[in-house]
Amino acid sequence: MSPGSFFLLLLLLLLLSILGAPGLGDPGPLEDVVIDRYYIPKICLREAQMGDFIRYHYNGTFKDGTKFDSSYDRGATVAGVVGVGRLITGMDRGLQGMCVNERRHLIVPPHLGYGSIGVAGLIPPDATLYFDVVMLDIWNKKDKLQITTLARPLHCNRTVESSDFVRYHYNGTLLDGTPFDSSYSKNSTYDTYVGTGWLIKGMDQGLLGMCAGEKRSIIIPPFLAYGEKGYGSAIPPQASLVFSVLLVDFHNPKDGVSLEHLEVPEPCRRRAASGDFVRYHYNGSLMDGTLFDSSYSRNHTYNTYIGKGYIIPGMDQGLQGVCVGERRRVVVPPHLAYGENGAGNKIPGSAVLIFDVHIIDFHNPEDPVEMETLYRPEGCNLTTRHRDFIRYHYNCSLLDGTKLFSSHDYEKPQEVTLGTNKVIEGLNRGLLDMCAGERRVLIVPPHLGHGESGARGVPGSAVLRFEVELISMEEGVPEGYLFIWHGEPPAGLYEQMDLNKDGEIPAEEFSTFIKTQVAEGKGRLMPSSDPDKVIADMFRNQDRNQDGRITPEELKLKSDEDQEKIHEEL
Repeated sequence: MSPGSFFLLLLLLLLLSILGAPGLGDPGPLEDVVIDRYYIPKICLREAQMGDFIRYHYNGTFKDGTKFDSSYDRGATVAGVVGVGRLITGMDRGLQGMCVNERRHLIVPPHLGYGSIGVAGLIPPDATLYFDVVMLDIWNKKDKLQITTLARPLHCNRTVESSDFVRYHYNGTLLDGTPFDSSYSKNSTYDTYVGTGWLIKGMDQGLLGMCAGEKRSIIIPPFLAYGEKGYGSAIPPQASLVFSVLLVDFHNPKDGVSLEHLEVPEPCRRRAASGDFVRYHYNGSLMDGTLFDSSYSRNHTYNTYIGKGYIIPGMDQGLQGVCVGERRRVVVPPHLAYGENGAGNKIPGSAVLIFDVHIIDFHNPEDPVEMETLYRPEGCNLTTRHRDFIRYHYNCSLLDGTKLFSSHDYEKPQEVTLGTNKVIEGLNRGLLDMCAGERRVLIVPPHLGHGESGARGVPGSAVLRFEVELISMEEGVPEGYLFIWHGEPPAGLYEQMDLNKDGEIPAEEFSTFIKTQVAEGKGRLMPSSDPDKVIADMFRNQDRNQDGRITPEELKLKSDEDQEKIHEEL
């Protein structure tokens, strides 16, 4: 460029400036909306597109900061469809591509706002508009329920179906995170039927297929929630809802008791039935794992009849058919447990209960002693009878294997005269008709053992297991007798007992006479480990005035005494 041309250009620019033409630093009127995205959330799951329904708040001002409109001042968000001409063109363009919780500053030129006409009394003609906008919600009529599984239990035997009754906790927020409700704040689950119209459609659908203990995020578009009307002051019209849900438990009114056999002993000789008395340990929990009761914490079994209404119906049913030693899980729906009211402060209303039970033993009040012969010697002709004196070894335990007592812990075998109430009735019965050397297993029900009260070291209502071995036996004498003759008593009995013929029988003469009779096989004493004590008892019985001597008037045979009593009764 020549120096003359350059001079002409400068002169032209100066002239334009004097005539008022725009300077180089002034862009002039805006041709399009100016968008300043001054806050963009880190997570943007969705951007507003043409045809989407949106909810947003805004402040509208002029360039000098004068406010001409504000959704905040009206206390209500703005809801509408973006990009279809229902908004001024500048807002239609400026809102597209926004994320929920994004904030934008929009500058809308007049031709994209209210143009040369303006809005009477509100917006003058050819006004540039400034908007501060925050996006609160985005949805579309084509949207579906959005379900995200946050946590799911490893074991899920069943999932929620339509018509099930559910108990769940939830936090409810709007799409921008504003909370509107929470079951946790009420310290109570939300309890209702699914699929029967008691819930908004989105929750009816969103709870289907859940496992107890599962956590879900459920995003519900407005047309599956509260739609155009909203709900109260907490949920505005056309609001998407976000629920964080924890399913605590669920059941169906048609449900029965569910059983899971965790451990079944082999063999199982007998299974419990209605009318049996069962002793068992248990842990009782809700479906979310919350423990509400445990027999272990009390260090005592739970003891009860089954099938008689003494316990909740679900357990009455759930304990049918158990074996001794079995471990079983019993899942009880609320209509077979504590129903809508629950129990105390640990079992809420409509709660499904889970019992993990361990059967210690059971019996029936009509049970006899069960006997199993482990060994019986060949050629066994002589067996134990009532009143026999026996020596035996035993091991005693509970049916779960807990050791109680053993004769092997002592130097000598156990000794007893059968039928003298010195041992429990069940053991007494189990020791009858045994041969020396025979071994048996006896199962003794509590009514033939130590009963409901138990004994030292023996729980109440416990079934006992004895392993017994008969060591030896001695023939007994009839009940009430300490000595019997094998034949007729000697003639002139008193004179024969009076060994020194002085007309009285002291203890020494009495003892010598009886021992001689036994030694000669003419009679036998009641068997005992201490025959001298038996003889002393005999002497004391005959020494009526307890002066240390027996006179002819005092000496009477037991058979004669019994006959006199009969005559007196007659």
